[in-house]
Amino acid sequence: MNFLRFLLNKSFYKQLFYLGLCVFVLFWSVSFSLKLITHHQEYLEVPNLEGIPITALPTIMKQEDLRFEIIDSTRFVPTLPPLSVIDHIPSAGSEVKKNRKIYLTVNPSGYRQITVPNLIQITKRNAESMINSVGFQLGEITYKDNIGKDMVLEIAHEGKSITPGVLLPKTSKIDLVLGNGKR
Repeated sequence: MNFLRFLLNKSFYKQLFYLGLCVFVLFWSVSFSLKLITHHQEYLEVPNLEGIPITALPTIMKQEDLRFEIIDSTRFVPTLPPLSVIDHIPSAGSEVKKNRKIYLTVNPSGYRQITVPNLIQITKRNAESMINSVGFQLGEITYKDNIGKDMVLEIAHEGKSITPGVLLPKTSKIDLVLGNGKR
């Protein structure tokens, strides 16, 4: 009975109203302050950074109120200048907040160096497949008197004889000297 009397009392509804008002004011003040702190609905557009040299990036990013971090530089793109941006995340045109970090993929200064495989005393067919699989290109093929027909006798790069294990840039042309089957 006392409980019903308490529920029907004016002071209960008054306290319930004050509680609801306090919760509303607290929710509104937290929501408003979070919008101010996080700069809600204030976005910057990410510029297109592809092809821009890394030496120019600090000034561009400072003007745009953005930060950057280089995350990768392994894939060489010959159509872009060395040490320039290949790609970035988020992409150009995306909307980001002020002071957002942009992750960049940079073009290395050249193709990476690859070890020349041992091609001596193997057939031309096997040598071609090994050259292509490693990332080199097949250059000139010359023949020399030797009993092993189409057997690799020497390997060369830019007219100079080289030994297996030498480091050359990827996509370099490797020339082969083969036996012609004559004594």
